[in-house]
Amino acid sequence: MRAFALFLLLPLAGCTGGRPTGEVTEIRIPTGAGGVGFLPLLVMEKSHLIEEAAKKEGVESLHVQWINLGGPAVMNDALLSGSVDFIAAGPPAFLTLWDKTRDSSKVTGVAAMTSLPMYLNTSGSNLKTPDDLSAKDKIAMTAIKVSIPAIVLQMYAEQKYGPSQFARFDKYTVTMTHPDAVTALLAGSGAIDAHFTSPPFHQRERKDARVRTILTSDSVMGGSTTFTMISTTSAFREHNPKVYAAVLAALDEANRRILADKRAAADLLAASSGDAGLSAEEIVEVLGDPSIKFTTTPENVMKYAGFMHRIGSLQHLPNSWKDLFFPEIHGVPGS
Repeated sequence: MRAFALFLLLPLAGCTGGRPTGEVTEIRIPTGAGGVGFLPLLVMEKSHLIEEAAKKEGVESLHVQWINLGGPAVMNDALLSGSVDFIAAGPPAFLTLWDKTRDSSKVTGVAAMTSLPMYLNTSGSNLKTPDDLSAKDKIAMTAIKVSIPAIVLQMYAEQKYGPSQFARFDKYTVTMTHPDAVTALLAGSGAIDAHFTSPPFHQRERKDARVRTILTSDSVMGGSTTFTMISTTSAFREHNPKVYAAVLAALDEANRRILADKRAAADLLAASSGDAGLSAEEIVEVLGDPSIKFTTTPENVMKYAGFMHRIGSLQHLPNSWKDLFFPEIHGVPGS
């Protein structure tokens, strides 16, 4: 019986702290919530950039499994459960996970992926600013409490009404994917009357004359901020340094390709299920917006951390953005 128990435990050694004999041959990555912010992942998937970078690192037969999974809360759970190896999400969801795993799996940032604004759009004639929200209003966002829109609304409430009122607008928020929220808002069904969204879903909504923007994340944050970033566990990086390096190199290459050929990137996004109904020509315009950046440099992540620590969402306050990211990107001018 003792020998049988040992036999059962051996396959778990690589997952529970034991050191594997070699690097993994397969990794799992969710494709994310869609839209411009997750475009680098789409480029990495369709062009097999991680596999190419892995070969250069000496890992010849790496298989990358792309999983159709989006929403920050869901992806956090997936990484914690070990069902995926990397996730891409916004800084608030990442910070929650970083804080929660400091004494366990130590989830840490690999790099930023994009910086871009989010837009609070509404079709409600009564809504001129968030201050007009009432019990009959519902704001769709990818996740309540932990998403960028959720935190930005809390920051706006703190700025406008004081620290004790940071949760003032929480009761108006509901969870919905971006494509579903676009459909619901434009249908005018009454399920929602506002959507805190990102490009290109924002541009699709604004094509409707009934829709207007009443708040942006940049206006609340005071400038450009990281929208999506990639993270993984410290154990994965330690045990698989070549695969880790391949993922980071593939991200750099994906961002380079998007900037070098916006039309090809637009065609790719338009052909995907998360294109929000825009043509490739319209997406090219979106990608040309100077407020949209494809960069591995973290921007204003510490602003999120400071606020979330202030309201009690984070138990630990990082000393700098470098506490949140692995050393490979510490040479960039992050914030």
